[in-house]
Amino acid sequence: MRAVDVEPPGTESPRTGPARTSPRTRTLARTAVPLLVLVAMAFGTKVVSLDDTAAAGPKVFDPATYGKTEFPKVQAALATKAVPAAVLAKALAADPTAAAKQYGVKGGTGPEFSVSLTGTVGAGQSGIYTVTVAGLPATLVIRVQTGPAINGTDLRDATGTVTFGQFTNQIEYQNAASALNTQMKQQVLAPLGTAPLTGKTITLVGAFQLINPNGWLITPAKLTVS
Repeated sequence: MRAVDVEPPGTESPRTGPARTSPRTRTLARTAVPLLVLVAMAFGTKVVSLDDTAAAGPKVFDPATYGKTEFPKVQAALATKAVPAAVLAKALAADPTAAAKQYGVKGGTGPEFSVSLTGTVGAGQSGIYTVTVAGLPATLVIRVQTGPAINGTDLRDATGTVTFGQFTNQIEYQNAASALNTQMKQQVLAPLGTAPLTGKTITLVGAFQLINPNGWLITPAKLTVS
């Protein structure tokens, strides 16, 4: 009987052990792996030109540009929504809640209204004038702010089309209101000059927030003097 060679466990015969790779094959394998990674990266990489706007990152909010672009839109929207002062006063006196629902836009501390009127300018203080308007209750005081300081966010809020969600944060939102006020001063009030308005007749479209039912402080969006 022919003897059978038995190898100890853990050893491999050159005849039965795994095939050995040559140094050249191992070198090619080591080179191919990084090459494949580079190819995969190339397919997943977007090349961006230095002139591409995406290379500049997120667009920074510019209040001056926003005001110039958006004020004409706000002005037109307020003119479309404006309710004659006599009509609005009557509706508010009858049912403030119904009037707010029909004519107003929800605001922070009170509804915002767009209004139109023609009246005679009375006394003024710090650029805020009282205005007498025919057909309004004697208890209702109408005031119009004409600068140089224009306060509030009525121009931003009264249209209902400018919302906080359109901005990155509260600072931008507030700056948008200031930018609209600035453009109103430049485009509407500046052409009127600095002469007192007392005794003159004005026609305006503007906005106000209803806080005191007996007093409207209107920010004009359009204003002419005759």
